[in-house]
Amino acid sequence: MLRNIAVRDYMATNLVTFTPETGVFDAIRQLLKHKITGAPVLENGRLVGSFSEMDCLHVVLDAAYHEQMAGKVGEYMNKNLVTVGPDDSIIEVAERFQKALLRHFPVVEDGKLIGLISRVDVLRALVSMY
Repeated sequence: MLRNIAVRDYMATNLVTFTPETGVFDAIRQLLKHKITGAPVLENGRLVGSFSEMDCLHVVLDAAYHEQMAGKVGEYMNKNLVTVGPDDSIIEVAERFQKALLRHFPVVEDGKLIGLISRVDVLRALVSMY
């Protein structure tokens, strides 16, 4: 039953991460290279933000309108993080995805980032049941 599947069963643990000092173009290249929609931002091992496709659009607009062609991830990252726990149910996470425009949530345990769960991971959990 889907309700019994936990986030830890489907979360990604081999993560691409950035620091606030990572150059935005380097970060965008990494997102494209790994075919991912976003990545956690860590500072001294602590989760401080998320850098996603949506944040990249801000980079595009700054480049177009303000002719600002560089910057750091820390200037564009989302600092208003929505996290989930590894023991949260896939159903709970699916409900949270419906209410948010986010494509992934950082998975945090004891204050530390341990993974990332995406909408695709939730779909994989569903398909595994049938």
